[in-house]
Amino acid sequence: MSLFAPGAMLSAQEARPVAQDPVLEKKVITLSNELRCLVCQNQTIADSNAELAVDLRNQVRKQLSEGKSDREILDYMVQRYGEFVLYRPPLSYKTILLWAGPFALLLIAMFILVQQIRVRQKRLASEEFDQTDLSRARKLLDSSTGDRS
Repeated sequence: MSLFAPGAMLSAQEARPVAQDPVLEKKVITLSNELRCLVCQNQTIADSNAELAVDLRNQVRKQLSEGKSDREILDYMVQRYGEFVLYRPPLSYKTILLWAGPFALLLIAMFILVQQIRVRQKRLASEEFDQTDLSRARKLLDSSTGDRS
C-alpha cells in the first residue's frame, strides 16, 4: 500500500473554492480563461496560483457580482494592464507583428534558401573539372561500389 501512496500524493491537486453562486463561479472561470496571468509564462489567471492571478480572479468575481458585462470587465483589464492581459489578443495595428511575424520570417528564410540553392547550382554548373579530378572521382566510385558487393 505504501508503494501507491506517493503516486497518489503527486497526482493530488489543490481544490478550487466552491462559490455561493455556481453560475457566477462558472462565469468567473470562463472569463478568467480569457485573461493572461501577468507573472506566469503562458498561463491564464484561471490556471495560475500566483497571488496576482488570485487577485485578478477576485476582481473579475467582484465585477461580475456588481452586474458588469464580460466586455466591460475585459475593457477594464485592458485599460489597467494593457493588451498583454488578453490571452488571445485581437488583430490590430499594435499586434500585427505578433500575428504576421512568424509567417514573414518563414517567407524570408525560404527566399534566402532558394537564392542560395540557385547560386550554388550556377557555381557547380560553371565549374570545370580536369582529367585528374575525374579519374580520382572514378577511382573513389569504383572502390565504394566494390565494397558493397
